[in-house]
Amino acid sequence: MEKRNKIIYWIATGLLSALMLMSASMYIFNYEMVSQTFVKLGFPVYIIYPLAAAKILGLIAILTKKSKFLKEWAYAGFFFDFVLALSAHLLINDGAFLPAIVAIVLLIISYRYDKKIFA
Repeated sequence: MEKRNKIIYWIATGLLSALMLMSASMYIFNYEMVSQTFVKLGFPVYIIYPLAAAKILGLIAILTKKSKFLKEWAYAGFFFDFVLALSAHLLINDGAFLPAIVAIVLLIISYRYDKKIFA
């Protein structure tokens, strides 16, 4: 049972990590495209680089498990990021809400199984 839990945790956390790394790299390397999307969503463009850095730091906090406090804040920060992204996409009805739903599901699975394994 514990081996199964670890496999589920690492698959969900690995996919979540890949999603966050792709997102952060897109924020950094495709700034113009991302800034246009942020404007459409009603978000200020000055948060793009800090959000990319926060995503990378959040992943480090979750994956290293050096600080339980930082890990909890990283999960919380990702949750709020994903919920805001989902609501923004739904409000402007652009049809691009699926990645946010996938991210929320992966985050919940990762968090729940982190609690089961490492608590």
